[in-house]
Amino acid sequence: MTSAETSTFQHEAVSRDDLPQFVLPLVVRIERGSPPTRTDALQTAARAVLILLADERATGGGPWAGAVRDWQDARIRKVVRRARGAEWRRAEALPGITVTQPAGGGAADGAPEAPGAPEGSGVQEAGAAEVRVFPPVPLDGWPKDLARLQVSGTDLADPGPPPPPPAGVPVLWLAPGLDMTAGKAMAQAGHGAQLAWWELADADRAAWRAAGFPLAVRTPAPERWAELVASGLPVVRDAGYTEIAAGSCTVVADHPALRTG
Repeated sequence: MTSAETSTFQHEAVSRDDLPQFVLPLVVRIERGSPPTRTDALQTAARAVLILLADERATGGGPWAGAVRDWQDARIRKVVRRARGAEWRRAEALPGITVTQPAGGGAADGAPEAPGAPEGSGVQEAGAAEVRVFPPVPLDGWPKDLARLQVSGTDLADPGPPPPPPAGVPVLWLAPGLDMTAGKAMAQAGHGAQLAWWELADADRAAWRAAGFPLAVRTPAPERWAELVASGLPVVRDAGYTEIAAGSCTVVADHPALRTG
């Protein structure tokens, strides 16, 4: 992600590319016969990123805070892998946070999740989207049980067009016409959520967190997309490491508190 070049997390005198590189691992649960819909998976991944950023373990003197700071100072990379069965159980045994959205394809509007909330029981509701997010790791230092998971195979689908997002809910708008796997799109949605989080005032962050980070991921019509990119809202521009060309605009983060007009 290259949209946050002016972020306060960036070292003023050091290029992001010259710093040690970290990656935020996300694992999506895809069981045979009960995969989540694409929209549910994207929304759950975006919420997972926000929940980790707001977690007390990732801030201040928390045990994940140093890794999160190092990750945010360098390139903001996220990689989504898939797991099922024993693979998922091994992933859940590692330090992280599991975020679940019931099947439905609407806006993700789960109840607030307290830091250190109990993880899932291992039994998945049919069609539910489950994503586990982990504290950042060095680019070449993935834990063994995550490194063995596949990046490919995250081709998820929606049964039909998702409904319009509810009024007042933050929306992560995906670029129409870009051919991205679900895993790539999940990472991009996570980038968009993170840019919105960075730009919000403290009071707006607190309100979003207290509400459980409701959000929707949708794809606008091409003419609407052009308006969104030019609107002044945060825009994710891909670094070009995988699937799409460098500099491609992939997501506009449309949080009501960031609108100026």
